[in-house]
Amino acid sequence: MTGEKQKMIAGELYRPGDPELVRERAASQTLQRSYNGTIVSDGETRKIILDQWLGSRGSSCAIRAPFYVDYGYNIHLGADVFLNYGCVLLDVCPIRIGDMTQIGPMTQILTADHPRDAATRDAGLEFGQPIEIGRNVWIGGGALLLPGVTVGDDAVIGAGAVVTRDVPAATTVAGNPARPLVAKDVTD
Repeated sequence: MTGEKQKMIAGELYRPGDPELVRERAASQTLQRSYNGTIVSDGETRKIILDQWLGSRGSSCAIRAPFYVDYGYNIHLGADVFLNYGCVLLDVCPIRIGDMTQIGPMTQILTADHPRDAATRDAGLEFGQPIEIGRNVWIGGGALLLPGVTVGDDAVIGAGAVVTRDVPAATTVAGNPARPLVAKDVTD
C-alpha cells in the first residue's frame, strides 16, 4: 500500500493521481461494469462480483444495478442492506452501513471532499471523511449524505434531503440542509 492510499483512507490530504490509486479505480470500474450488466435473477453472479468488489457485506444484501463507487473496498454493508437503483457511494474513506438499512434510488453517499483553500486544490490534493450509517435506517430516494456524517440507528432521512451534519438515532430529517422534523400530536 502506498503512502497516498494510506493518507486517503485516513482522511488526510492525498494525490488521487497516484499510480496505485489509478489502478485500483480502474479495477473497480471493471467490476462495476460487470455488476451493472447483471439483473436481479443473476443472484449468484452478483454475489461473486460483490465479494470481489466490496470490503465486506452481510448476508442477504441486495443492490440494484446500476451501482457506482470509487474503490469498493472501503464499503462495508451489514446484513439485509438494500440499495435501490442508481446509488453512488464515493468511498475514498470507509462507508459503513448497518444491518437492515434501506436506501432509496439515486442516493449519493460521498466521503470524497476537496480543500476549501484554492491553492491546496490547485496543487491537486483531495481528502475525505468517513460516513457511518446505523442499523435499520431508511434513506429516501435522491438523498445526499456529505463527508463525515454519522446517522444513528432507526433514523429516517427524507427523499431529496441534503445531510450536512450528524443525524441522531430515531430522528427523522428532511430538507436542504436536512433538519429534524417535529412530530405533530395526532390527538389534536
